[in-house]
Amino acid sequence: MHTEESLELALSEPTPQLVDMMRRLEGDIIILGIAGKMGFSLGRMAVRAIEQAGIQKKVIGVSRFSEKGSKEKCVSYGMEAITCDLSDPAAVAQLPDVPNVIFMAGRKFGTQGNKGLTWVMNVLVPGNVAAKYHSSRIVAFSTGCVYPLINVEQVGCTEEVEPDPAGEYAQSALGRERIFGYYAENLGTPVNLFRLNYAIDLRYGVLHDIGQKVWRGEEIDLSVGYFNCIWQADANDVALRCLEACESPALALNVTGPETLSVRWAAQEFGRLFNKSPRLKGAEGSKCYLSNPAEAIQRFGYPRVGPAEMISMTADWIRNDGSSLGKPTHFEVSDGKY
Repeated sequence: MHTEESLELALSEPTPQLVDMMRRLEGDIIILGIAGKMGFSLGRMAVRAIEQAGIQKKVIGVSRFSEKGSKEKCVSYGMEAITCDLSDPAAVAQLPDVPNVIFMAGRKFGTQGNKGLTWVMNVLVPGNVAAKYHSSRIVAFSTGCVYPLINVEQVGCTEEVEPDPAGEYAQSALGRERIFGYYAENLGTPVNLFRLNYAIDLRYGVLHDIGQKVWRGEEIDLSVGYFNCIWQADANDVALRCLEACESPALALNVTGPETLSVRWAAQEFGRLFNKSPRLKGAEGSKCYLSNPAEAIQRFGYPRVGPAEMISMTADWIRNDGSSLGKPTHFEVSDGKY
């Protein structure tokens, strides 16, 4: 994959299981906050799955579309595009009634500089959306950062682990879950809390960050020494299929790859592929974010793409001067300050 279009096609390739689900699923799909890192590929995957299923169903993408050309991109992928500020309850109330909702809006980076905006996006906006769509199925994107940091020997947090978020971003992410959970508990809204850890797009993600540092000869901080990740197409597939895994009370689901990966190992793999020696800084710290995705894997199967293939594709992308979204994941942060 050496072009943006070939990458976008790979990230939006539907599985046969998703195509089958689209035949069963009643009603249209609305994706709120579609203009973020994953939204367009997820929406395009939904459109392609519907086309392959041979059925009629609308996919609606909602965003402020503040980036030039983003609304046109949404339409070019076969979706209906609606401009809306989700922090405005009156604007949200005017959105069409749709039985299937994917909620992707949120804010992480920049929290330290504007904490109030993070809470508005991660708590107030979910309140607006939950009130509007209390009769719909809602897949609400969340994060593994709601869990406490743990030792690598602990294997990973299951959904049974009580959230213990570090820092205001993670606290507000738990606030988002609590809002949707309240509507699920008290109004019977079917909700899936989609706790995602590190979706991998060749232009973004922890592997992109590590690979770029090896390629450029930059230091790689080992203070957070381990991580989970999942190919973005696999995350998109599970997110859409979670429309059939929405429950009341809300169902939390960890979504990531089953492997616990070492930052040191990933850097060494990139070094081998680039014929460069990675510059490793410090020693592995005792705490990291790790999730156990056994429940999601039991429901939806193993990811199609594993770590070695993700690293190989990322290395090839970087070596061939592929583009970057310019949004570091800050995977080395352990104090929750983003």
